[in-house]
Amino acid sequence: MGRADQPLSSQHDVAVDMLTDDVLTSLCDDNGFLRAGEPWADEVALMFAKREGIELEAPHWEIIALLREFYTTYGDSPANRALVNFVRQHLGPDKGNSLYLMGLFPGSPARVGSRIAGLPKPKNCL
Repeated sequence: MGRADQPLSSQHDVAVDMLTDDVLTSLCDDNGFLRAGEPWADEVALMFAKREGIELEAPHWEIIALLREFYTTYGDSPANRALVNFVRQHLGPDKGNSLYLMGLFPGSPARVGSRIAGLPKPKNCL
């Protein structure tokens, strides 16, 4: 089971032990984000993180969980500012700031974090 309690399977009958980079690519849209309704699990996050050159540790998983909570609450992936504010509300100012999030998800924490969390591309991201 993934962190969102969804088994890793879909209409493509993808199983965790069969997940390869090519299979993951086939589940993604043109921007490299999972298409709506595709499976997500920890293993998917690990593969996306590897593509980004990120080794997921406890602080990453904490933010990934908040990204997924934001999506569940608001029905959309957060922009950077919304992500910072959401993290600040839930984890305090030490973690709810751009520098902390950039350290975890370089470039664009909202874009990179959303991809790893199996969410759609944030609307305002290039």
